[in-house]
Amino acid sequence: MSAHHHVQYPATTPDDEADLARWDDDGAPPAQPRSSPDVWLRVGAELGDRLVALSGRQDLLVTCRPGTRSGAPAAFYPTLGEVEFDAGLFAPLQAHEIHPRIVGDEERYPAAWGVFVHEAAHAAHSVWTPPAGADPRVVEAAFLLEESRAEGAHLTRRPTDRTYLRTSARTLVMPDIAHPTLPGIEHAASVAALILGRRDVGILDAGETRAVADLCEKVLGADLLTTLTHIWTAAHQCADHDATTMLAHGQEWCNALDIAAPALPVPENLVDLLSGAVGVVMDSTAATDAADFAEQAAANNAMAAQSKVQAQDRAQRASQRRQAAATAKSVFNARGTVSPDGTPAPRSNPVTGTRRPTAAEQSAASRLSRALRAAAYRERTEEQTTSPTPPGRLNMRAALARDAQRAAGSVPTAEPFTHTRRRNSPTPPLRVGIAVDVSGSMRAACAPVASAAWIVARAAALTDPDSRTATIAYDRHLTALTRPTHRAPERVSTFKANGGSHNLGDAIDALDHGLELSRPGAGRLLVIVTDARYNSDETAQAVTRVKQLTTAGCAVLQLTLTANSQHLPGTTLLHLPRPSSAPVAIAAAATEAIRRTR
Repeated sequence: MSAHHHVQYPATTPDDEADLARWDDDGAPPAQPRSSPDVWLRVGAELGDRLVALSGRQDLLVTCRPGTRSGAPAAFYPTLGEVEFDAGLFAPLQAHEIHPRIVGDEERYPAAWGVFVHEAAHAAHSVWTPPAGADPRVVEAAFLLEESRAEGAHLTRRPTDRTYLRTSARTLVMPDIAHPTLPGIEHAASVAALILGRRDVGILDAGETRAVADLCEKVLGADLLTTLTHIWTAAHQCADHDATTMLAHGQEWCNALDIAAPALPVPENLVDLLSGAVGVVMDSTAATDAADFAEQAAANNAMAAQSKVQAQDRAQRASQRRQAAATAKSVFNARGTVSPDGTPAPRSNPVTGTRRPTAAEQSAASRLSRALRAAAYRERTEEQTTSPTPPGRLNMRAALARDAQRAAGSVPTAEPFTHTRRRNSPTPPLRVGIAVDVSGSMRAACAPVASAAWIVARAAALTDPDSRTATIAYDRHLTALTRPTHRAPERVSTFKANGGSHNLGDAIDALDHGLELSRPGAGRLLVIVTDARYNSDETAQAVTRVKQLTTAGCAVLQLTLTANSQHLPGTTLLHLPRPSSAPVAIAAAATEAIRRTR
């Protein structure tokens, strides 16, 4: 049916070949050597290692040499347990450039690997053998049907090999079409089996094979083509070891051709027509595969670009964390004002001194402490479990059901004892960071924010020893008014607002690192007291930090004192017409933050 079989049953034994060597002078080309050249031995051995995964068999030998005994690009010998492979398929690669043992190396030689996958399909599924004395023509027809049957069975096990099986079709089928061994109608039928059979097992697409389908229907006739289609479709369902059924399908194939062929005219240029149609099919499959490859390459490139962006983002965040740690260390360890690079800036210190807290502030701190404890309180959780044996409370309904099950002779499944386990829920601590703008437009906020910072810090220390707060005054420089310690400040730090420019981004970094505002497990709140009259760069840096905190679950509140204040995107804006209400607003926000913590 085709120029070469890919399943070979040698007619001679190794001993016979010594006798045939005496006839080397009969004018025929010299026989190819049986042993592989040394340079290809390694390639054959590595192909054999990969054949185990492709075929599921460990008893096969792969020989790779220039040329093959069968004359086909590759062939499987069931009786010898051997797959022979033509080294020419790897051209232009040389043996030292080929490493099949490395998974993925096959992408450099898809045509050769496609042929190898085809032979692996035969090794795994073409395990039936024709009996002695079988009609050679019927056996030939059965082997023709076996081509698409084996590939279809392989595709069900390894669907990812479809691309390589499509490539093998272009490498193996075209030479068989161009050099037919059968005349006329039988050659057209073999082309239909090789091309349309692969279509029906899902290796080729229907649109790609349209040229061959139309030509075969014109040459063979619709009725004969339908009959042949039924035969190879039935063969696709045949079991791997069922030689009887495969030969029966081969017989049906021969009978259908014998009946219909005499009445069908044979075009004079049939071989050229079939070669042209098959060429169209192969060009179409090549174009489809190239488009799929380009699409996959684009997807891989997009994924690589995304991975690169993610890596750069991770590196940027890591650098930002290191910079934030350095900023927090310089701000909270210094006794005065520091510049963005961590160097002291004593002339820009807004702190004017300290004072004793008033009675009203002490009372407010006590009230806030009680409110925070109430908000942080969590009810005990209860978990009920049942069991067939004590301890636990006896449920009579379940006990009677268990007795009834036992009396009925069934395995008792009822569990009459109920046990309740109560667990205390941990009380979440509080983390509150306050960043207050001390530029010249924020003079009205100085006194109420200083009072609020002391009240919140005092209340947090009284509520939970793990709670911490910190306050930073910022303009171009940073000054710590209260620090993230477990001790409550004894005095209120007073400050003035006469600075210029703004550095909210570094202030947020310092508070985030010092209080762990990005880390879950605590009630977290960042309060920004500012009118947000920043330039574009200052706003962009602040908004980036705010977005990172809100994404991590930290509440961000912006307090403004003037009606013409700007709103920082991502923050909850709260306008306070009276500056003296700032402590109450901050206390309420802190209470809500710890209440929402889970």
